[in-house]
Amino acid sequence: MIHPSLLARVVSMVAIVLAALSVQAEQTSTAAAPAYTMPSTHMWDMTSEGGEVYRIFVSYPAAEPPADGYPVLYVLDGNASFAGFAEARRIQERFELGKSIVVGVGYPTDQAYDLRRLNDYTMPMLDPPPARWRGLAKYKSGGWDMFLDFLTGRLRTEIGKRYKIDLNRQSLFGHSLGGLLALHTLYSRPQAFESIVAASPSLEWNEQGVLAEERAFAERLTSGKVGKTSRLLVVVGGRDVDDDPYGAESFAHRMEQLSGYGLRTRFRRYEEEGHMTVPARAVTDTLRFVFEPH
Repeated sequence: MIHPSLLARVVSMVAIVLAALSVQAEQTSTAAAPAYTMPSTHMWDMTSEGGEVYRIFVSYPAAEPPADGYPVLYVLDGNASFAGFAEARRIQERFELGKSIVVGVGYPTDQAYDLRRLNDYTMPMLDPPPARWRGLAKYKSGGWDMFLDFLTGRLRTEIGKRYKIDLNRQSLFGHSLGGLLALHTLYSRPQAFESIVAASPSLEWNEQGVLAEERAFAERLTSGKVGKTSRLLVVVGGRDVDDDPYGAESFAHRMEQLSGYGLRTRFRRYEEEGHMTVPARAVTDTLRFVFEPH
């Protein structure tokens, strides 16, 4: 007859062994199923002149670059939007549209969006802040020019070191506040990008403060003080309840009236898309707009 204390020790030892075997089996199972890695991509973290760390995602073609280098599309909110653009480019690599580079500009996080975008994509918050934005006033904002310095300076230089790129065919895609930043780029640095895509731009931000920039840009353009400027594509969703699609549509029509002064504008409205689904719907139209001959 086994002594009760010995039996208890045996039961405990068996339990420990079984637990260890269970953990080992789980580890073996995990090891047998590696995480998915997106083909034809690179990723690294990069620090701006101001000490901010960004996560850079790049989708690149296997083909030899053309003599002038690859055209490049920079996609803001890279954590959320890069993958869709990257795969759409990759599956069309045998065509001219896929012989290009997509650069996602994101943040060192696994989340789709990072709060730092509020600072990177906006003008300074009004003081006192508008009532509807009062809850965001506690967060940093107003850093869009420093972010643009990084985007058009250190980052573009680094991409040029790693890949053969065409400096004359650089484009920008931004959604929501990123779309607002895209419009600020058009107004303040009209030669920085060949093409700009503003998806559901947050025109209402800061009591529509960007309207002053729009008027100043239009005045400079019509008086011949701008010269060559970016091409512009504006896309919106018919079910957008966050940013009124009619406001963006009216804006696009105002921009179309400047065509005689060199600003080429297109507009797309996706009736069945809401604010968060517009970027995915806009992938193909964006790639065609920025990469196809025009």
